[in-house]
Amino acid sequence: MNTDASKLNLDVYLYGMTVYSTIHLLEGKYPEPDTYGEIRQTYFIPGGETGNSAIVLSRMGARVKIDGPFLGTRTKDGILDFYRQFDIDCTGLHYDSSFNGVQDLVLVGGETRTVFGRFGGYFREGTRWSDFNRDAVIASKIVSIDPFFGDVSSNLANFCFENGKPYVTIDCLPDSSLHANAAATVISNEFIGNSFKGEDIAGLFKRYTDASHGLVIFTFGSKEILYGRKNSGMQSLKPFKVEVAGTLGAGDTFRGGVVYGVLKGMSDTDTVKFAAATAACVCRRFPMALNPPDLHEILELKNQGQNQGDGSSGL
Repeated sequence: MNTDASKLNLDVYLYGMTVYSTIHLLEGKYPEPDTYGEIRQTYFIPGGETGNSAIVLSRMGARVKIDGPFLGTRTKDGILDFYRQFDIDCTGLHYDSSFNGVQDLVLVGGETRTVFGRFGGYFREGTRWSDFNRDAVIASKIVSIDPFFGDVSSNLANFCFENGKPYVTIDCLPDSSLHANAAATVISNEFIGNSFKGEDIAGLFKRYTDASHGLVIFTFGSKEILYGRKNSGMQSLKPFKVEVAGTLGAGDTFRGGVVYGVLKGMSDTDTVKFAAATAACVCRRFPMALNPPDLHEILELKNQGQNQGDGSSGL
C-alpha cells in the first residue's frame, strides 16, 4: 500500500532481493568431493543484494526503506527483527503465509563462498514480490534497483526517470531500459562471465558506456575495477588491500557504496573509491551483517589512498 509521500523521511529507497540466509563457516577451505568438512560456526541473518546494501547504507547514517520479495513463514520474524536494530523501514514488505519465504544456504571456506538456493523456482512459480512504492520513490533522494523482478524493475526505472529521481542498478544488459537511464550501473565479473563469456572487455565496456549517460563500473574481485562514462574513456582503480576475514556481501555492499557516493554528489573517481573502501571494510569482518562498517571506518580507508598489491574486495 502506498503512503503519502509527505509523511516519509527517506534518503534511499531500495527495491530488490532480500533473503534469509543460513551461513555455515567451515573450518578451512571448501572440501573436495567425497571428503569431510567441519562446520566451525553457523549464522542465521538476512542477506541479498538489497538486504546487504540496506545494512551498510543505514550504518552510514542514511534513512533507508526496502521493498521487494514477500516475507514468508520462515523469513518474516528473522528479517523484521534483524532490520529493526538498524531502523530500516520494512513497512512495505508483504507477508505471504502460503510459502516459506526466500532463503539460501551459504558455505564459506577460506576466501570462497558457495551459495545454494531455490531462486530459479522462486522466479518461475508466480509473482511473490510487491509492486514498487511510488510515494517512497518520490520521497527519497536516490533509488537502488535490482534487475531481477521483470516488469516491476523496468517500470520502477522508468518511473524514476520520468520523475527526475536518480537510481543505481546492477547486472543488467547494455540495451536495457534499466541501464539506459541509470545514474550508475555496476556490472560484476560473475555477470560478465555468464552473459558475455569470451567477449573483449574493452569492447563490452564501450557497449555499456555508449548506451547510457551514467557511470559504468565493472568489478573483478581483487583485480582492477574499471569505470567511466560515454566519451570519457575507461579508467581503472585497484581494490584496497586489507586482511580478509570473508568476502561474503562485498559485491552487494560495493553497490551500496556507489549509491552513497551518488547521493552525496561525489565525483566518479571518489564514488568508485568510496565503494571500493566500503567493500574492503566489509571483507575485514565475518559475517558483515553482525558488525557492519560505519562511515568513519570507510572514509578512513578511502582517504589513505590506493594500496597496490593483492588486496581483495571480493566483488
